[in-house]
Amino acid sequence: MYKLMELPLQQDIVALRRALWAHRIGHQVTNEETIQVLWLADPRQRDEAAHLIEQWHRGELAERPAQTTKRRSPGMLGSAFTQAPLVAACVAICVVVFALMALFGDRVVAALTFVPVDAVSGRLTVGTLDDSLASGQVWRLLSPALMHFGWMHLVFNMLWLWYFGRQVEALQGPVRFIILAAVAALVSNLAQYATGTVLFGGMSGVDYALLGYVWLMARRAPGSGFFVPQMLVVFMLAWMVFTMTDMASLFGFGNVANEAHLGGLLVGLIGGWWAGGRAARGER
Repeated sequence: MYKLMELPLQQDIVALRRALWAHRIGHQVTNEETIQVLWLADPRQRDEAAHLIEQWHRGELAERPAQTTKRRSPGMLGSAFTQAPLVAACVAICVVVFALMALFGDRVVAALTFVPVDAVSGRLTVGTLDDSLASGQVWRLLSPALMHFGWMHLVFNMLWLWYFGRQVEALQGPVRFIILAAVAALVSNLAQYATGTVLFGGMSGVDYALLGYVWLMARRAPGSGFFVPQMLVVFMLAWMVFTMTDMASLFGFGNVANEAHLGGLLVGLIGGWWAGGRAARGER
């Protein structure tokens, strides 16, 4: 990491950081007593970052004072799509699917389960993976990741998706993110289905893949711009282990897609090890 500049701790640098992310300039801010330090991931982007800093000092990046709160909110939403449009779109799709599940219930769930599920003469019939593929319903291989079965389930998965996914898309582009997310969704869904479970869903398998990827990228290529607090890694891994134990059911967490979490994590670790090694050697 390249030390770019020091600023007073209380100084607002939100506009500057938005501009840096919009120009795909990887960076990090750390607090040190009375100052905040802006670090640059790639020293080769120093001149471009310096130009944005000059604009920021002249007030050209700041929001106009005349803006009202109502007009500022769309700008913040637009900033999210500028930083990581594909990740933001994934979050939006999951929210829409959640709303459709609330409105139309089982019809939406049946359309998105890993294998076809239907009620015939009052009895539940469950198809197979071969049925899905033979009938051309290939979307089912990925669609369970879009379903969430409660507000807490949705909110936490979207927070991690945004936190980790934004780094991948902003630093390495949308293609890298979508490949990683799609492979993680496929592997985590297959892992969960292999246990004999049919009704499952959630983006947590993808979240764990992104966690593993970002973590190894940060460790193997420290100058890549990726960052994740070690305590967050410890917490998420400890949570995964905890939900695999009998203790989890005592606290109401018995119905957790543990195999999906593990499958996604393995995808992220493999991808992070490969990509981190390439980045450390100066390859893309």
